[in-house]
Amino acid sequence: MANPSPPETRPSARSLTTLPAILTSLSEIEALESSLSASLSNLVASQQPIINSLTRLQSLVPHVEELTLDADLLAEKVGGTAKTAQRVGGKVRVLDEEMRRVRDASERVAAVTELKLSLADLHSSIEAQDWETATRHCARAMAVPPEIIKGPFAESVVPTADLPLPPSETLQEAREKLLRIFRVEFGKASQARDSANTSRFFKLFPAIGWEKEGLEAYSGFVVDLVRGRATVSGKSSSPLYYITTLTSLFESIALIVDQHQPVVEKYYGSGKMLSVVARLLQECDRVVGGLIESWEEERQMQRKVQDIQNPYFPALATQPQRKGTQVSEDDGPDPREIDKVLTEVAGLAGRWALFRRFLTERLKEEHESNPQSPDGTVTDDEVDKTTEAKPEPTSTEPDGSTSPEVELIESTGCRSMMAQLISTYYIPLETWYLRSVIDKAHRVSAPDSSEPPQTTTPDDVFYILKLVISRLLTTGSVECVEKMTQVITGILEKDLAGVIRRKMEDIYSPSSQAARGSAAQREKTERENRNAFIIQLNDLDISSAHMETLIKNVLASPQIQQNFLETDVAPTQEHVSSMLKLITKFQSILKWGVEQLFNQLTRPKLRSLIVEVYKDVSYMLDDDSYASAEYQDVVRKRFVKAWDGLVDGFKDTFTERNYRAFFSLAVEVLVRPWEKHILSMKFTELGAIRFDKDLRSITAYLSTQTAFGDTREKFLRLQQISTILNLDLEEDPDEFYSSSGISWKLSQNEARVVASLRVS
Repeated sequence: MANPSPPETRPSARSLTTLPAILTSLSEIEALESSLSASLSNLVASQQPIINSLTRLQSLVPHVEELTLDADLLAEKVGGTAKTAQRVGGKVRVLDEEMRRVRDASERVAAVTELKLSLADLHSSIEAQDWETATRHCARAMAVPPEIIKGPFAESVVPTADLPLPPSETLQEAREKLLRIFRVEFGKASQARDSANTSRFFKLFPAIGWEKEGLEAYSGFVVDLVRGRATVSGKSSSPLYYITTLTSLFESIALIVDQHQPVVEKYYGSGKMLSVVARLLQECDRVVGGLIESWEEERQMQRKVQDIQNPYFPALATQPQRKGTQVSEDDGPDPREIDKVLTEVAGLAGRWALFRRFLTERLKEEHESNPQSPDGTVTDDEVDKTTEAKPEPTSTEPDGSTSPEVELIESTGCRSMMAQLISTYYIPLETWYLRSVIDKAHRVSAPDSSEPPQTTTPDDVFYILKLVISRLLTTGSVECVEKMTQVITGILEKDLAGVIRRKMEDIYSPSSQAARGSAAQREKTERENRNAFIIQLNDLDISSAHMETLIKNVLASPQIQQNFLETDVAPTQEHVSSMLKLITKFQSILKWGVEQLFNQLTRPKLRSLIVEVYKDVSYMLDDDSYASAEYQDVVRKRFVKAWDGLVDGFKDTFTERNYRAFFSLAVEVLVRPWEKHILSMKFTELGAIRFDKDLRSITAYLSTQTAFGDTREKFLRLQQISTILNLDLEEDPDEFYSSSGISWKLSQNEARVVASLRVS
């Protein structure tokens, strides 16, 4: 219940000197009295529920006292039982602890007994030279926990007169003795090529804890197999000698890995072949290093690299050769010799790429392709099979994640040597070779007999470029592909497209345009210049088509998938595809060339074409003049004659794409003057109809001149002009413009101007 708020401080009665103050104070007192009365009434009204609750609580007191008595009796009974259980349980725990100690002591005694017997049997087996039995007893002794072997009980019980040393020292001494014996015996068996004893001792190493030493001995064995392989016959001057030698080395290692990996993993565990492969790769690094040194000396590679420094290619030079110096085809290395050594370098790098791919895939297939005997286990005699068959190519591709086997292969000397071989010899020589081929293609360029006319340059260049890209992909190196695609792109842009552009610039240079001779001679010179310019444009267009076809064929061929790791395929394809940007460069020069030719020969003639076509032509026609115009068809006939004279000689000499660009440019330049001329004329109703027929006939004629169908689009503005001119005189042009649904090329103001040309 809420308490009434405390009364505010009232003024003293002595201070009430006026009647209003007295009445105000009296009212406050009466209000306070009413509030107190209400509070007392509420308190009295709420007393009864409290009394009822207290009565109910009083009725529960006997039940609570009864429960308290029962709880005390139960606690007394349970307390006695608990004390008895605690006393009995304590004795049981003491017995359990004693039994555990007895059991531990028994196990320790059994383990020490087993240790003592194992060491004794081990000693006897060594004396009897029964190495398998000795290995088993040694393994039994090693199975005893180290804390027991080094414990005081074992050290006091195990030593005997024959074995007086502590058991840990005795066991270690026996293990080291067995290790020495196994090494000697394994070495003898491997030298004698005794497959049975080689397998026998090889599998004993891990059983006595000498796994690393066993793998080292085995690595020495397989390295000896590699060193003892048959040498390649032939002369070092042969272009295939070094490639064949490297192939023989890699195949012998691949054969060992393929046939010996299951044996190693059976006795030593999964992934243990990695250390053997590491030792094989060290031997591989040594042999490959000597092979490359011999190749460099035999092929005189340093001299070849020096010979290509500061080359001069006459056809590619942007500046004329300095006076007093002469360069002949005999200067510099022979491109055929460079081509041969490039094939060798790519072949050497390609063999390493295939070998690298095999190792990466094979080491990741540890549990998939192990050769098994009929009972499901790997046979011991697999270890000596080194020359029976070549390893099958694997189909599982690496997942590209950084793994021990990938890191091992990528850190080998072979990889760095091949990378050095590519950067030092392949890229510079291939660059020089491609430039020399393009230079020669320009110098020996001659008109081809094909139609449309072209030179032999594009076919010659892209034939060699196809061989260069194919050779590049055989290296199997993503880094090499990335660098060379950039080099090739720069060479083609500068030495092919750039030279063709310079030739076009020279044709219509100011010096070549000087008027000489008679009019007939000038006309002949102009025709020859035009044909020469068109041939260069055709060469550029054909080069663009060749480039697109070549790159698409390379990407569609299986060469990339065959020579690169799965993780390298996508980057390689991306680098190869980057050369497609050359097409944009070619097309940019083509656009410039077509515009130059058009501006030089055609644009001046187009300026007067419409004027000549519409000479003495009027569209202010009545019935008689309309019939005469219909019969004579002057506009169409004049246009056809003028247009044929304008494009004469272009359609048959241009390639299809070049002619399309030229034709589109001519139509675009034609339409604007035509529109202006039409806007300067007046039209009767019959004149508008005649104009529409003239326009349609000319559009149809131009459409038949090309195989592409975008000619009519360029006449949309003229067609819309004709549409407005042919509206009924009563029809509002503005309303028609807004409600016709036509996609207008004319603005509304232009439509009003066209409508104003009609004469009623």
